[in-house]
Amino acid sequence: MQDITPVILCGGTGSRLWPMSRTQSPKQFQPVAGNGSLTFFQATVQRHRCKGYSKPIVVTAVQHKQTVQQQLDQIQCDATIICEPMARNTGPAVLAAAMVLADAQPEGLMLVLPSDHMIAGNLNTPIFAMRRAANEGRIVTFGIKPAYPEIGYGYITDGGPFTNYDGLHRVAEFVEKPPIGKAVALVNSGASYWASGISLYTATTIIEEFARLEPATHKAVGQAVEMGEHVNSTLTLHPDSFRRAVNEPTERVIFENAKSVALAPIDVEWSDVGCWTSMHSIGRADEDGNVFEGDVIAVDTQNSLVRSDKRLVAVVGMSDVIVVDTPDALLVTARGKCQDVKTVVETLKAETRRESVRHLARQHHWGSSQQVMTSRDYEMTVLQINAGSSISIDPLPGRQMITGRGGLELFDGFSRRSLVNGERILLDVSERVALTNTSNDIIDVILVTMKTSVASELQLGRMSHA
Repeated sequence: MQDITPVILCGGTGSRLWPMSRTQSPKQFQPVAGNGSLTFFQATVQRHRCKGYSKPIVVTAVQHKQTVQQQLDQIQCDATIICEPMARNTGPAVLAAAMVLADAQPEGLMLVLPSDHMIAGNLNTPIFAMRRAANEGRIVTFGIKPAYPEIGYGYITDGGPFTNYDGLHRVAEFVEKPPIGKAVALVNSGASYWASGISLYTATTIIEEFARLEPATHKAVGQAVEMGEHVNSTLTLHPDSFRRAVNEPTERVIFENAKSVALAPIDVEWSDVGCWTSMHSIGRADEDGNVFEGDVIAVDTQNSLVRSDKRLVAVVGMSDVIVVDTPDALLVTARGKCQDVKTVVETLKAETRRESVRHLARQHHWGSSQQVMTSRDYEMTVLQINAGSSISIDPLPGRQMITGRGGLELFDGFSRRSLVNGERILLDVSERVALTNTSNDIIDVILVTMKTSVASELQLGRMSHA
């Protein structure tokens, strides 16, 4: 039986898991069980690294390309990466992956997987059991038996079994995020399943369905793939072409309109981990129903999730609360109200607050950066440059840098020189400077950037002194 190509979608922002998830570092790239554990994305990749699967295709945003590559390198996994120049939901992402796969394997089987779900149990056996149906033109969607009436999930209702495919059922209806009354009725019917977002079909099947049901998107994505930029194993889709694709999920564009769609129920523990209440439910709770991560002290506290990244967090006399503490933002909410965290993120975006976009600490291909202090007059950032890595720093009025120790080489566009321990360099020249760590260890650099008004005063002072 032919191997299946996992197609892993990494385009979401995970706004309901703020402040852990930010626009520049969304949920799928965060550790599942705290620092040192696999990320959601890595756990998805590892789940399908066994006999029966081939090299995965990862579809992500352009700005997350380096993060995807770093996290793949950490688990020593080779993959084809497709970069979207802008978000267009899952429909165009799946179609682009199908076209890339069809180039090499027109009848290749593709398993579409969200990158940010939690799954426990035997998922691969029921997937492999559906290969014949998929090879014969079926679009197989996998449904989870619902544990409770969840209004944040989509549902698939059972239309009765096929006689020629063991374990495969017809689809009677797709129901998208129903109100609570409808959700209760669906669960009580015993014939409805949570839509897992996992699906299996051939590349040709899904391409043909797009050509039939969404021809404009089929043409736009085809041009985006054909005119895209190929570098090694990475394809960056052509922006002007991809922009013309419909901004809709595959389920709405194709599945709800295709006669070949079918349902395969699977028996696993599953959560899309869409909010902090879900994170609490999948965590290892103590005898009081609490889930703690990091340095936490709790007194007279029940059924709560408390998560600390850096400092001690103490909780006293609380029940059914979520507390998430990060270096630059603290979230406190009632358990069960976590869907509303998205409203906080929308407010932060409307006010153009940095906290909606990125963390104080950021990972880069050359090392890491962390903002350690900011005021009305300046910002101070610590850069950690990996051994053998180089970075470029833009010149700004009043910007300066202090080296932690020797081992750095500076190139200012004209000449190279080695820096000594504790050396201070002004970076207000007209050209970028390049720093290279020539040592065998990580080197710290302190970067101080003056705010505009102060920097202007410094410049005026220099001119006056001259």
